[in-house]
Amino acid sequence: MKSLSNYKVSDRLPIREWVPSNVQIRQYAEASGDFNPIHLDDNYARQAGLGGMIAHGMLTMAQMAAMLTDWIGKEGRISKLDVRFVQVVRPGDKITFGGSIKACSGNILVCDIEALNDRGDIVLAGSAFISQN
Repeated sequence: MKSLSNYKVSDRLPIREWVPSNVQIRQYAEASGDFNPIHLDDNYARQAGLGGMIAHGMLTMAQMAAMLTDWIGKEGRISKLDVRFVQVVRPGDKITFGGSIKACSGNILVCDIEALNDRGDIVLAGSAFISQN
């Protein structure tokens, strides 16, 4: 098994692409219990000034966590995610997740992470801390 010490500062994380669908957003609402109509009712979201339905922020963060988990595999685990939601994500947006290693300290990797929509806008940004298993 590869050790976290084999990674170095500036190593790029893999790219993951995701296009949220209305069905996936509905499924997330059912799994999380978050039935806020801004996620499920386009007319309601428009009347609320959002320009239409938006995906749950935590659904977007979960996609980032999935990219990190797929990347690190059994070598480590996510010990902390520190993110901010910068822009809304809409059904049909193509979201690209990525990042790079900012710091390596023994059994910890600190990664700068971000997700961009297909217009080049950052929708999520922050840091991920990966610990040795």
